[in-house]
Amino acid sequence: MTSIVIPAHNEARVIGRLLDSLLAEPAQPSGSSASAGDETDIVVVCNGCTDDTARIAAQRGPRVRVVEIPVPSKHAALRTGDDHARGFPRLYVDADVVIGGSDVRALTAPLDDDTSGILATAPERWIPLAGCAWRVRAYYQVWQRLPAVREGLFGRGVIAVSRAGHGRIATLPPLMADDLAASLAFAPEERLVVGAARVVVHPPRTWPDLLRRRVRAAVSTAQVERQQQPPEASARTGKADLLAVLRREPRLFLGVVVFVAAAVIARRKAEKAIRAQDFGTWLRDESSRQN
Repeated sequence: MTSIVIPAHNEARVIGRLLDSLLAEPAQPSGSSASAGDETDIVVVCNGCTDDTARIAAQRGPRVRVVEIPVPSKHAALRTGDDHARGFPRLYVDADVVIGGSDVRALTAPLDDDTSGILATAPERWIPLAGCAWRVRAYYQVWQRLPAVREGLFGRGVIAVSRAGHGRIATLPPLMADDLAASLAFAPEERLVVGAARVVVHPPRTWPDLLRRRVRAAVSTAQVERQQQPPEASARTGKADLLAVLRREPRLFLGVVVFVAAAVIARRKAEKAIRAQDFGTWLRDESSRQN
C-alpha cells in the first residue's frame, strides 16, 4: 500500500484543493487487480492548527485520515505521519501543492523495482506565474533553469521514498530545509525526477513574499550545511551556473540581475538569524496560498 503523509499547519485555504486532486482519480490504475483494501493511504497531520484545516480534510471522506497534534512543527508532523502511515512506497507532500493520483503512481513505479537502485523520487514541477509580479516571474525563469534545481528533489513539495529510502531520511534531525536535506541524503544515481509525474507549486505572487521565501531558504541552507559531516554536495548556485544560463539564453539577462538581487538581499537579511542560530523562525508567504 502506498502511504501519503501531508503535514499541515493552518492550511485551510489550500488543503482541499490538494486532497480533491488526489481523490479525483482512482487509487489504482484501470483494470488493476488490487482490492479496495489496497487503496492509497492518506494521512493529514494537522500540527498546531488554529483554523479549519482538520475539519476540511475530514470532510473528504474515509480515504483521508486526520491526525491532530498540538505543536506547530513540520518535523513532528512528519514523524507522527510515519507512526500512522500503513505502507510503502511513502510520499511526503506539502499541503500547499497540487498533485494527482496518476502522478503518485508514476512516482512509486521506480520504487517498486528492487533492481533499479532508485530509493527516492520526485515529480517535475510546474510553477504557474500568471498573476505574479514581474520580478517574481523574472526570478523563477532563471531559478528553474539552474542545474541543482532541475536535478535535485527539493523545491517540489513532494518526495517519495521506498522502505530503504525511508531508512535513509528517518534519522535526519529537525531541519527547516527538510526537502533539501532529504535530496542530499541520496546520491545522484539513487534519486530520480520522474518526467511522467507533475506537481503544481504555487509561487509567491509579490516581491516581498518572494524575499521572505528566499531568506528562509538562505537560513535553512546554512542549517543543512552545518549538519553535514563531512561537507557533502550542496545545492548552492554559483557564478558559473548563472553564466551558463546567460550563454544559452542571453534574453534572460534581466532575470539574472533580479535573481542576483534577490540572493544578495536574502543573504543579508538571513545573516542575523544565522549568527544567532535561529533556525526555528518560519517566514511564510501567504500570497502563494491565494485561491
